[in-house]
Amino acid sequence: MDIFAEKTILTVSRLTALLRGVLEENFEQVWVQGEVSNLSFPASGHIYFTLKDAGAQLRCVMFKGAAKNLKFRPGDGIALIVRGRISVYDQRGEYQLICEYLEPAGVGALQLAFAQLKERLAKEGLFDEGHKRALPTFPRRVGVVTSPTGAAIHDILNVLKRRFASLEILLYPVRVQGEGSALEIAQAVDEMNRLKVVDVLIVGRGGGSLEDLWAFNEEVVARAIYRSKLPVISAVGHETDWTICDFVADLRAPTPSAAAELVIASSVELRGQLDALNRHLRMAMESRLASLNARVDALRRSLHDPSTMLGHLVQRVDDLTERLELALGNVALRRREQFERLQSGLLVHSPARQTERLQQRITSLTEHSERLICNKIQNLTLAFRSLAARLEVLSPLRTLSRGYAIAATSDGTVVTSVDQLAEGDRIQLQLYRGKASCRVEDLEIP
Repeated sequence: MDIFAEKTILTVSRLTALLRGVLEENFEQVWVQGEVSNLSFPASGHIYFTLKDAGAQLRCVMFKGAAKNLKFRPGDGIALIVRGRISVYDQRGEYQLICEYLEPAGVGALQLAFAQLKERLAKEGLFDEGHKRALPTFPRRVGVVTSPTGAAIHDILNVLKRRFASLEILLYPVRVQGEGSALEIAQAVDEMNRLKVVDVLIVGRGGGSLEDLWAFNEEVVARAIYRSKLPVISAVGHETDWTICDFVADLRAPTPSAAAELVIASSVELRGQLDALNRHLRMAMESRLASLNARVDALRRSLHDPSTMLGHLVQRVDDLTERLELALGNVALRRREQFERLQSGLLVHSPARQTERLQQRITSLTEHSERLICNKIQNLTLAFRSLAARLEVLSPLRTLSRGYAIAATSDGTVVTSVDQLAEGDRIQLQLYRGKASCRVEDLEIP
């Protein structure tokens, strides 16, 4: 009778495939919460991690296609809520959760992504006040990067038309939400900088949810605004809405309408400022002219006969000329006397005489040094010989040469008493010339 007749024998691969089918059929979509550990981001673009709690752990993988849609970056130790399906990884025979969606437990994914990006860009210096540029006082042309159909462009146009109708507006139409909108906004900012046809940029849109405004929280938009050479006003959403774009921009406006008011003063305000400046200039000119007239009158009264004044000046020149000639003669005499004194001193302190005296001094010092060195060497030689003789007297080898030996155990311990030995022990004898290995046959205890 065949003992295997009624048995179904499965291969490991077949059994694993059956288990995978059962798991995938019954756990097609599950939500799991746990703490992240063993997180890794290999070059493949997948994300591998383990979800754990106090009692168990679960291997997880998020493939590249799903991972690229994440708005935040997971980290070890954070709590996640994960949606996915259970499957089996055949090569290791382990079940795992294939993740399709991740969100932080207790905080939304977008809020976490916003906080992570804000912290990283702040550390890089993208929000530094020192990098922000001042807006031009009188821009000739204003660029607007926004949707051509949204409420923002209409608000901006209405405000600018009311405040300064002659100001030119150049619209760069972009999508302000949805897939790819952030890249369009960044390209628009770069293109406006390349064209150099406007003096200031307004970048923004009307209000909406965090998801609607998310394009203005993307890193690509932040970096485009940071490298912009044109001053940028961020006008995203309502007054309570804050985006990464607001922190990077040179100026943040609470609404698109407020951005239009900030970009230039109204024509009425400017006209009033011009009138005030005109009045101030007229008063300053009148005061200055009055002061100059008074000065001219004073000079006219103090003006004397030119011929008399000229005679006094000629007399003054003659007097100064005479004093100058006398002073030059005295200076020349003093310089000649000083030169003669220096020449005499130079002969006394001739470099040749100084060199001769120094050479004699060097010769004397050299001979003295040689004598000192010879005496020192002789004294050291005598001391060395004396120490060598004393060392020879105390040398262990001298003792060994008289027939003595040093006994040591196998671990190198010097034997000074039979209490350290037992019959049959191996010992080493250090002789005057060479060593000998011996075995203890008999011990005599005194």
